[in-house]
Amino acid sequence: MDLLKEKLKHLPENPGVYIMQNAEGQIIYVGKAKNLKNRVRQYFFNSVKTDKVMAMVSNVADFSYIIAQSEVDALSLENTLIKKHKPRYNILLKDDKTYPYLKINLKERYPTFKITRKILKDGAKYFGPYMGGVSVNSVLEILYLAFNVRPCVRTLGEKADKPCLNYHIKKCHAPCAKLITEDEYRKRVEGAIAFLNGDTDYAEKLLEEKMLLSAENEEFELAIKYKEKLESLKNIALKRITVLNKFIDADIIASDDNGLYSAISLLIVRKGKMVGSKNFAFTSAVSSEDIISEFILRYYKKGVELPEEIILDQEVSNTSVLEEYLKNTLNEKTVIHCPKQGVKKHLANMAYKNASEHLAVAVSKIKHKNDMTVNACERLKDILSLKRYPKRMECFDISNISGVDKVGSMVVFIDGEKQADLYRRFKIKTFEGADDFRAHQEMMERRLNRLITDPEKFAKPDLVIIDGGKGQLSAVKEIFDSHGITDIDLIALAEKEEEIYTLYSSEPIRLEKSDESLKVLIRIRDEAHRFAITFHRELRGKRALSSVLDGVKGVGKKKIALLIERFKDISGIAKATKSELMQVEGIGETHAQAIMDLLTKEGLK
Repeated sequence: MDLLKEKLKHLPENPGVYIMQNAEGQIIYVGKAKNLKNRVRQYFFNSVKTDKVMAMVSNVADFSYIIAQSEVDALSLENTLIKKHKPRYNILLKDDKTYPYLKINLKERYPTFKITRKILKDGAKYFGPYMGGVSVNSVLEILYLAFNVRPCVRTLGEKADKPCLNYHIKKCHAPCAKLITEDEYRKRVEGAIAFLNGDTDYAEKLLEEKMLLSAENEEFELAIKYKEKLESLKNIALKRITVLNKFIDADIIASDDNGLYSAISLLIVRKGKMVGSKNFAFTSAVSSEDIISEFILRYYKKGVELPEEIILDQEVSNTSVLEEYLKNTLNEKTVIHCPKQGVKKHLANMAYKNASEHLAVAVSKIKHKNDMTVNACERLKDILSLKRYPKRMECFDISNISGVDKVGSMVVFIDGEKQADLYRRFKIKTFEGADDFRAHQEMMERRLNRLITDPEKFAKPDLVIIDGGKGQLSAVKEIFDSHGITDIDLIALAEKEEEIYTLYSSEPIRLEKSDESLKVLIRIRDEAHRFAITFHRELRGKRALSSVLDGVKGVGKKKIALLIERFKDISGIAKATKSELMQVEGIGETHAQAIMDLLTKEGLK
C-alpha cells in the first residue's frame, strides 16, 4: 500500500486512462478520467464506495496510467484496452445476438431485398431491426406476395431467361424473363419501401384482393398463404406507438443496481414503433453514474445501428464527449439526452422499470453464472496448484479418420466463458498417417510461434489444456521445453474418466462430477472437440464435392468454390432445386441441369 500511496502523489491532472492490476500482474479494471489525479485517488481514500467497487479495490496491487490528449481520446483508448484485456471488473458485453434488417441497393437494375445483420456505409437502404415477435422472413414473404419483388439475388443479364418457380407460384413477375418493365418493377419496389416505412394500408389492400381472387379461382393453398400474411401484417401494425411521431428513431437506455450487481434495459423504437428490447445484467466495478456511459461505449460498434437519438433515464455528465466519440468511431451523429417530461420521459421510465425488474430476476442467475465461471477458475488455481489464476484458458484437440484430413482446433475461454472470435483451426501438414502425439506437437509448435510473430492477435494463455492423457501431455511438454516456456500452466483432460493429468504427478487428479471446476474443464474440452469435428467434416465434404463436380463440364474450381460457399457441402447441393443452383454466379441452366444429372447418376440426389 505504501507503493500505491507514493504513486498516487505523482498522478497528473490530465485526462487519460488508468489500469488496475492484481498481485499476479493481471489487468482487472480499466477506467477513463477527465482528471487522472482526482479520479484514481477516489478509489483509495476515505469515501463511500459500493460493494462492487470495494471488491475491485481490495484486489488492486498496482496501477498504471496513460495520458490522453482529450477526454474523447481517453474514451477511445479505454475501449481499446478493455477489448484487448477483457478486465474482470469492467462491463463486458458478450457479442449479443444481432437482430436482422432488410437491405436494398437501389443502384441495382432490378433491386431485391436481402436479410442482413450488419449495417454498412454502402449506400444501400436498411429497414429494421426485426425483433419482438416480428419475423424478418414473414416481412420478406409479404414483400414477395404483395409487391412481387424478386426473391432471387442472381445478376440479371440482357438476355431473357425462362421464368423460375417463383413466377409460377405468383411470388415474382420474372424480370429475368423480361415479363415486367424496369419502370413497373421500380413502382413495386417503391410500394415495398413505403410499406417498410410504416404504410401498411396499401399492402393490406393488395393482400386482401389477392386472397379473394385466389379463393375465387379455387387456389385455396395460395389463399391461405395470403390470409396468414394478413395476420402477420396486423401484428406489425400493432407495434406502432400511437403517441409517437412515426419518424422517431431512438434507443432508450436505463440502469439500476443494488450496490453489487447492475442491470441495463434498452428499448428500441424505429419509425415510431417499439420493435423490441434487450436486457443486460452483470457484476462490475463501474460506479452508478458511469455505468450508462460505459455501456454505450461497449454496445455501439460497427454493425450495430446508431439511432438518431439515445434517450437516458438519468443525467450523464459527459454526453457531448460520448456524442463526439460515437461520431468519430462510427461516422454518424446521434443526440444523447435525458428528457424531463412528455412521452420520451415516459419511455425512459418504462426502461428503468424494465431494468429494475430484470435486476431482481437476474441476481440469482449472475451468482450461479459466477459459480460456473470465475469462481470455478479460482478453485482450479488452488486444486491444480497453478502458477496464476487461469484467466485465459486454451484447449487443443485433434480430429481425423485413419490419418486423412487431419485437423486441430484451439478454443479460448476467458474467465470461464467461451470467446468464439478467438478460436483457431489448424491443418496438420508435416506428416502422413495418424499420430495423435505428433499432431499435437505440430499444432502447439505453430501456436507458440505466434506468441513471437503475432502477440497482439495471439495473446499468451494462462493455462493450456490438452484433450488426452499422460502421453499427449508429455508430447506437448517437449514443445514447451524447446521454446523455454515456464510461465504457462499445462494440463491434460482424459475423456473416459474425466481425469486431469498435470506435470507434477504420474497419478491423475479426480474430481467429483458435480464440481464446477471440473465442469468448466469439460465444457472447454467438449467445445474444442466440437470445433475440430466440424472443421474435419467441412474439409471432407469439400474434398468429396470437388471430386464429384470435377465431372461437370464448364464447372471449374471458382464455380465449385461459389457452390460450396452457398450450399456448404454435397448434401446441401443435392437438396437444391435447379432454380436455387442457378442463383449461384456463373451457374446457368445448362450447368445446373448437368449438376443435377450427375448427382442423380451417382445416387446422391
